[in-house]
Amino acid sequence: MALQAIALLITLLGILFLYKIIRPSNPRIAPLPPGPKPKLFIGNLSDLPPAGEKEWLHWAKHKDLYGPISSIRLLTQTIIIINDMSLAFEILEKRSVIHSSRPRFVFANDLVGWDKALSSQNYTPLFRAYRKAVGRVMGSRKSVAQFDGLQEMESEKFLLRLLKQPENFKKHIRTEVVTAVLKMTYGYSVSDNDDPLLALADQALAEFSKAAMPGAWLVDIIPALKFIPEWMPGAGFKKTARAFRQTTLESTRVGLDFTKKEMATGKHIPSFTSNALEAGEDEEIVKWSSFALYGGGADTIISTLKCCFLALILNPEVQRRAQEEIDRVVGSERLPTAKDRDNLPYVDAIVKETLRWQPIAPLGLPHTADQDDVVEGFLIPKGAILLANIWLFNHDPSIYNDPSIFNPSRFMPTETYAAQPDPHNVTFGFGRRICPGRIFADTFLFLTIAQTLSVFSLSQPVDEDGKVLEQVVDFEPGIVTRPVDYKCNFTPRSPRHEQLIREIETEA
Repeated sequence: MALQAIALLITLLGILFLYKIIRPSNPRIAPLPPGPKPKLFIGNLSDLPPAGEKEWLHWAKHKDLYGPISSIRLLTQTIIIINDMSLAFEILEKRSVIHSSRPRFVFANDLVGWDKALSSQNYTPLFRAYRKAVGRVMGSRKSVAQFDGLQEMESEKFLLRLLKQPENFKKHIRTEVVTAVLKMTYGYSVSDNDDPLLALADQALAEFSKAAMPGAWLVDIIPALKFIPEWMPGAGFKKTARAFRQTTLESTRVGLDFTKKEMATGKHIPSFTSNALEAGEDEEIVKWSSFALYGGGADTIISTLKCCFLALILNPEVQRRAQEEIDRVVGSERLPTAKDRDNLPYVDAIVKETLRWQPIAPLGLPHTADQDDVVEGFLIPKGAILLANIWLFNHDPSIYNDPSIFNPSRFMPTETYAAQPDPHNVTFGFGRRICPGRIFADTFLFLTIAQTLSVFSLSQPVDEDGKVLEQVVDFEPGIVTRPVDYKCNFTPRSPRHEQLIREIETEA
């Protein structure tokens, strides 16, 4: 009799579990947004993007199938996909007070150790302390202006490296950006060859992209799996997490330790970290805030510049118009600076069009609902993961004419033409989770693009017969995307422009 009772109890618990999986949350409030029908036991696990597919294109299909907002269920977890810009603003901007937390990724947070990272924080007092620390240095154009000289110097060094080794332009982009970001963050000067801090930080960020990918780890769907021992079959993820965790802890510690050591000897270069420590900020907040500046800045700027140069070699007429503007405003006796931006509207439009054409975080970082909410008659349940398809917003033909075409002129208003919406409003995120380093990144993009176009012409390579070798236009999947490998020629525009570049070395 006792065995029968136990069997009955197990059966009832199983039925309750299945009911929780397949039923809508709070059906008395409103239904979930439409989506593919969940399967028994696994929910919509098979509806996640398959390996190698671009996640933003996968979820874009939902708009045609289910409308501007859709949902899937993974066991007890609901994921809401937002494929409409106006809905994204309604949910993530106007209602940001209840939609500004982050999902609790068991693998990335609990096992790998990213639970203290700024990007992982819920909308709590700790999150606000992080943002306050970062905002003090990065929150306004006036505060970021202190780094204009640093950015200009590294951009000029980039031009010199391009002149000497144009075939290594991707390496030069990386060197330029990470040198500036690490110096701004820690006062740390990167060595040109295999710098140890650079290598460690890059490894940590690459591993974070893998660790925080929604749906990539079964333990995020079944959290209890984190308790199984590493030696058990199917527990290989724990070994991976252990290795990732070691990288995370080491990479966040090394930069802070460097700055503290330099400060102790009086040799430090003023930086975000040294300024925060001198102001008495909590060391743990400084450690994770400083790493957030590197993590949120370096890889995104690098990828955006690669996207821009790809677009420029495919659109030589865009280059010519930008160079005409630079020649008219700046001339050929000096390089453009950040102060020239207001007088170079077409170059500024190239920055905007790059951000629109291929946003490097096509789905942004996911948000989480802190309480039940009803939008357009559909329920967003508490704890739901919210994905905003930024790529689709920027390629919506009802907002942008010919969205697949790289056309900076779309942002140049005339008496008879209104400029199309500025992609800065979505590409850097929404509401209380907007990118804290966006002003620094945007200035760096403008400087590098303007200075490069002022002295170089970019083109696709040619074969021995002079035939253009058409480059493939494709992008890698992931939280942060980048163009697949391509080649680009950088040719000085004239002997005078080459001399201008060489003068950088003389002045240095």
